[in-house]
Amino acid sequence: MERAVAAMRGSVRERSAGAEANPPAVSKVEPLVGAVLVRPDGSVDTASRGELREGDHAEFTLLERKNRAVRLDGAALFVTLEPCAPGSRSHARPSCAERIVAARVAQVWVGIEDPDPAADRKGIRYLQEQGVAVHLFDRDLQEVIREANREFIAHALAGRAPAPLKKAAQLSVLEGRAPLAGWGDLAPQALEEYRQAAGIAEAVDSAVFRQRLLQQGLLCEGARGLVPSGFGLLLFGKAPRDIVRQAGLLGTLHLPDGTEELRDFDGPQVFAPEQALAWLRARLPNPIDRSEARRREVNDAFFELAREGIVNALVHRDYAIAGAKCQLVVTPDTVVVKSPGAPVPPVTLEQLQSFSAPMLSRNPLLHYVFARMELAEERGLGLKSMRDRATAARLPLPKYTWEDPYLVLTIYRSAAGATQAAARVAAGALSNLELVGWGFLATRTEATQGEYARYLGVNARTAQRHLTHFVELGLLRRTGAARATRYQVVA
Repeated sequence: MERAVAAMRGSVRERSAGAEANPPAVSKVEPLVGAVLVRPDGSVDTASRGELREGDHAEFTLLERKNRAVRLDGAALFVTLEPCAPGSRSHARPSCAERIVAARVAQVWVGIEDPDPAADRKGIRYLQEQGVAVHLFDRDLQEVIREANREFIAHALAGRAPAPLKKAAQLSVLEGRAPLAGWGDLAPQALEEYRQAAGIAEAVDSAVFRQRLLQQGLLCEGARGLVPSGFGLLLFGKAPRDIVRQAGLLGTLHLPDGTEELRDFDGPQVFAPEQALAWLRARLPNPIDRSEARRREVNDAFFELAREGIVNALVHRDYAIAGAKCQLVVTPDTVVVKSPGAPVPPVTLEQLQSFSAPMLSRNPLLHYVFARMELAEERGLGLKSMRDRATAARLPLPKYTWEDPYLVLTIYRSAAGATQAAARVAAGALSNLELVGWGFLATRTEATQGEYARYLGVNARTAQRHLTHFVELGLLRRTGAARATRYQVVA
């Protein structure tokens, strides 16, 4: 991965035709891309974009120019940018993803996704469908790649695709036109807020604005003009659940008297996070603290965590699961956000639980729109900010778990809430001292026996007994061995 990043820095920018300027004028913003090939015999070769010929992709240079006569069955490829997918570019030549499959490369490590919303994750999806094992670069290197390609990414997100793509594989059935839906089914207020947030100059009712939505995949060509795609209706529809049944966010507030208050957020989904947050603010008391400033800090951090959890649920859910909806469940101790669908491969639940998951979007178009409206981070699940925000406010870290078919995010309203939730999971099996220890563990992703013992002021044998008990109850997971043993918090 590091060698691919180093090769990326050697990329050669394309020049404008006939340009005499020094340095050469750049015709358009192109990415910096590096690739590393590990051949079956263990030997290594590298390439950069434009290394041998202007405009050549790094994968093309590596596979076709440097290794065309080499048998690559079982080879591994590391590339800093997602390989282009079939139909994702205007030319008719084979895509990089097709060349990788044809070369019988067995594994591909990808740095970052293609930032163009029309092509995002489709190269990865094509490789996976063809039996290639796809992995992602470590998150810190992904951030290095994104920083080096900041200008290219901004250009791509501003509408790099000159026309809607027709041949690229679809990631979701919602990319096609929404049945029976027309322009009149979209909420003008939602479209106007998107226009303003995204810095689009043209008026909502203009042909140019609609063409932009067509290019972004939010509209489709219909028999009588442009009509909403499934994603367009989901995001901006007046009543998206009338057609997309799995749309919406269902809220349930469990009150202290044992009753429930229900609230459905089923209008334009770009409004759902703020509507849900307003509902929570009106009904949840501020965290109790002796300091007014401290109370405000904890309160703000808690609601920011809730907003990010809600946005993630809407953006990253699996919309192919038609029988399930996103849910927001509020208890005296927690706010629980349920999102249908397991983590999108190759992201794992364990990576989410340790806040180390690489950046990858299940629904790039949804992520694109929410990011343009400053409701979501540009990439990833907001994991780093969630961890940092909770840590800064000394709140317990949020927890990811899997309850088929939902990916469940639990946000604790206070340190006491995390302890009480653990006590319920353990069904009274924790001693008072163990509850104190769990209050410490709830603010971390993992700990060692020594760290736990020092916090409680107990000896190593007592600490080990507690940690083993937590593992048996499913609250912790043991990793490593001997002195390298660590305990990951999973509940």
